[in-house]
Amino acid sequence: MTNNVLNEATDQVKKLRRSRSDKMIAGVCGGLAKMIGVDAAILRIILVAATLLGFGTGAILYVAAWILMPEEDAAV
Repeated sequence: MTNNVLNEATDQVKKLRRSRSDKMIAGVCGGLAKMIGVDAAILRIILVAATLLGFGTGAILYVAAWILMPEEDAAV
């Protein structure tokens, strides 16, 4: 019974993954938007603003997320 409860709990956990379907470059914004439940365009605008106003900080964060975030599983 405990194992069944654990399996149900892990099925409900949202995992941070790069999106395969909603991507422009690597799918980082699409995956993050899917996880937190907002539109990916909003996150892309915030990322561009952070890049321009933060002297490239947004671009560095994007590249780091691209390297560290695994891509979501292929839909079967």
